[in-house]
Amino acid sequence: MDNNSKLYVGNLPYGMRDDDLQQHFGAFGQVQSAKVMMDRETGRSKGFGFVEMGSPSQAQSAIQGMAGQQFEGRALVVNLARPREERPGGFGGGGYGSGNGGGNGGYRERSRY
Repeated sequence: MDNNSKLYVGNLPYGMRDDDLQQHFGAFGQVQSAKVMMDRETGRSKGFGFVEMGSPSQAQSAIQGMAGQQFEGRALVVNLARPREERPGGFGGGGYGSGNGGGNGGYRERSRY
């Protein structure tokens, strides 16, 4: 895949689906793939997606032709997709020993008797 051919498409109407993207962007060249990102839990559109065009020149034509176009009252945002950034950390925050009561780091005090 050529990164100069992959587009980020934002501010999508929530009713727009993959085949809608493919159809609209097909006016500017060959669409290799078109994907509206969906929320796994709700099944609703996240309001953005990605379109991979057949060549960098087709991608530029699509940016010029589609950026700012109104769909259901929403102006599309279209630009070259950036590579996904690695998320730091892994499992999301919180240190060891947090929330386990007392100021002793979770260890029970030894009885003196």
